[in-house]
Amino acid sequence: MFDFTAATLVYCVLVGMLFIGLWIYHDRRDYGRYEKARRRTAFHCIRCDAIYGLPGASVELGECPKCGHRNSRLHF
Repeated sequence: MFDFTAATLVYCVLVGMLFIGLWIYHDRRDYGRYEKARRRTAFHCIRCDAIYGLPGASVELGECPKCGHRNSRLHF
């Protein structure tokens, strides 16, 4: 059916495709897992002058971890 060279080439291509598929799968999984943790919204407390961040990109009000005052997010 196949000679040894053709069979080796087909085997190497299949193994290469397997590794590339695993690489893409893990890359997308890790991106989705860490993207949510990476996105943070910055706040500045007007009461105690602390700068802090909270997870989430659409958070409009955040409670200061030091004094508990609710502040609006910083806009750049």
